[in-house]
Amino acid sequence: MQFTVTYDRDETDPKTGPITVGWFLTSDKGGILYDAPERLTSRQTNKGHAKSAARCPAVVQMESRYFVIKCPFDLHIGFKRDDQGKPVLVNLAGGASPIRGNKLGQILTLVNEAEWRYPDRPTIQMTLPYCFIADEVLYLTQIGTFADYRPDPLPGTIFGGRFPVNIWPRPLMWAFEWHDTEKPLILRRGEPLFYCQFEGNAPDRPIQMVEAERTAELDAYMEQLSGVVNYVNQTFSLFQAAEKIRPARLLKPKTR
Repeated sequence: MQFTVTYDRDETDPKTGPITVGWFLTSDKGGILYDAPERLTSRQTNKGHAKSAARCPAVVQMESRYFVIKCPFDLHIGFKRDDQGKPVLVNLAGGASPIRGNKLGQILTLVNEAEWRYPDRPTIQMTLPYCFIADEVLYLTQIGTFADYRPDPLPGTIFGGRFPVNIWPRPLMWAFEWHDTEKPLILRRGEPLFYCQFEGNAPDRPIQMVEAERTAELDAYMEQLSGVVNYVNQTFSLFQAAEKIRPARLLKPKTR
């Protein structure tokens, strides 16, 4: 049996009740690979005891503000330098890889070495179509999967970030700094890839996630923001300009 969570909202005050955040994919191509974001919950935990951590209000409140994005691919990648000393990625799965060799480069890219934050830590990026939007102030923070245990820890750290999705909707990417390049990077489809935390104008307001329509207004607005990172060093300096051209409403829940 499934239960639907509902929240009370004062219709005369739009800043009461839950903050609605919409998610969508920027492309329908291969969309079946990408699971919907899931709220972080401690499954199969002991809730029988009144003092169980699973029933702690602070734990429940914290988990309710994080959403999990799952890995859409199985990847077994290595790092090396070629004969000219150029850094390259190696598909260690070889012929057993579920991803064709000519498609791997479209998913995973090695950032130009001059742009690494540390000279001994290669940075790689996974291109993803996940995008979030809201019609009121809402910041997204992308962070690592601190609440999920991995028997084989990643050989590095996730490169996170924070930005306002209400004025800067853009597709997310998974960025990774490879600390120990002697160890392979192993990612499995269906496992948590990263978390999204959402913060609004009041810390006590809950977050309500819905699937959003890619409307003509939303597509047109995103087109005006697209690619500007290639032309300016500080995209945050464009937020004020983005607000001026933003339509009053961009979030339209999808109906099925």
